[in-house]
Amino acid sequence: MNSKLLELAVGVFLLAGILALGYLALSVGNMGAMAGGDSYKVTARFDNIGGLAVKAPVTVAGVRVGRVTGIDVDRELYSAVVSMDIDASYDNLPTDTSASILTSGLLGAQYVGLQPGGEIEFLSDGDRIEITQSAVVLENLIGQLLFSKTSE
Repeated sequence: MNSKLLELAVGVFLLAGILALGYLALSVGNMGAMAGGDSYKVTARFDNIGGLAVKAPVTVAGVRVGRVTGIDVDRELYSAVVSMDIDASYDNLPTDTSASILTSGLLGAQYVGLQPGGEIEFLSDGDRIEITQSAVVLENLIGQLLFSKTSE
């Protein structure tokens, strides 16, 4: 009887550990964010998205309001089209909101930062953010710095 109780305790402990690891994996992988919640989709066109990835955060004033759900190439204009899901509770973003691709720290992950404008009308499902600022690519900045120093 004592060994059966010990086996049951070990089994419960292992199950709790596996569930904790699953929760941690979902949290780190950002899979649980906005799952099942109401949201609306907007798109934005950028000349260069740098290292932006699907599931990257979308923020307003540093507060997460959504995530990137898709990145495609416009074959006619040769620009990147970024699709974003915005949480429905943030349905008051003006239509002249601007989107920038920003970096967390010097070499951190990239995310989309939204800067609300002043229009009376709000973004809705399927709208496009027209005012965008592409990612700053560190390699391009270093190249420009080196080129400007050699031309002096």
